Amino acid sequence: MIVANTPITSFQEIEAEWEAVLHDSPADTLFLTPQWQKVWWDIFGDGRTMCGFSYHGADGVPDGVAAIASLVKSGDTVTFVGSQDTFDYNDFPIRPGHEEGFYRSLLECMEEQEVRLLRLDSLRESSSTLELLPEMARGLGYTVEIEQEDVTSGIALPGTWDEYLGMLNKKDRHELRRKLRRMDSQTDWKWYSLSEPTQVAERLGEFLTLMRLSREDKDEFMTPDRERFFHNITQRMAEMGQLQLFFLDQDGATVATSLCFDYGGSRLLYNSGYDPEYGYFSVGLLLNAMCLKDAIDRGLGYFDFLRGPEPYKAHLGGQQMSLYQMVVTKS
Repeated sequence: MIVANTPITSFQEIEAEWEAVLHDSPADTLFLTPQWQKVWWDIFGDGRTMCGFSYHGADGVPDGVAAIASLVKSGDTVTFVGSQDTFDYNDFPIRPGHEEGFYRSLLECMEEQEVRLLRLDSLRESSSTLELLPEMARGLGYTVEIEQEDVTSGIALPGTWDEYLGMLNKKDRHELRRKLRRMDSQTDWKWYSLSEPTQVAERLGEFLTLMRLSREDKDEFMTPDRERFFHNITQRMAEMGQLQLFFLDQDGATVATSLCFDYGGSRLLYNSGYDPEYGYFSVGLLLNAMCLKDAIDRGLGYFDFLRGPEPYKAHLGGQQMSLYQMVVTKS
């Protein structure tokens, strides 16, 4: 049996192996792709050191890689590549059957590198990391603390819009239909999406403006670095054919926008914004509903509202789940 780790020094060097492991892993998500992580690293990596590794399990593992640990070190603390404000989910991509060997190897690396604290953010409640790592770490004398970090919402999509409306509770279904009728009867409106990199680049400024307008906290969120991240990630994902940038025009004015990514049969609603002057017409909620309708029309199987407890997600049928943070500390 060969069990070894290879340090990760570049996202591109092991891109093919990384993607193969991710595809086989229950933790598979857009945020764990090497492309998403590289965009983040190029902007936010200063002051941190890459300390991740690819884990090679027993002989016979396809591509020789059984798991990926994408980690960075700052001082004596190790965290995932990424951050809560740009990654909705995080975890270790692991091929099924290699979990225990990988977590054992991870803890050995912590010992060797004298890591005092390992902080793992944004773990979904179904994560094997939540299930298996705490007991192993405690058995080696580590302290493990787990707390709820946030919530996330999503809905399994049916085959048609009418079936989707039938899944909503009576009140939410009535409200959505009422808002659509009001738009139809009182305004001239349309919605559409852009996906070509040049079109997205041309209109991203409008997206950012509407995002900032819609909520004070979104305006404060949009620092220069985060704005650069939005520019770079939308270009990279558009180049990969995984982006849909939606707009809603009302009486000739662009009044709402939603940024979605399509990955693995799911649509992820990453962020959105609207002009509060048009709040009476619920333009933000209606455009998000159209993003969902478009996902159904394209045959996607899941609509992910991602992180946050905003009420509109429940009104559109989102089922809430928990996200957790785990902190592993050397006692």
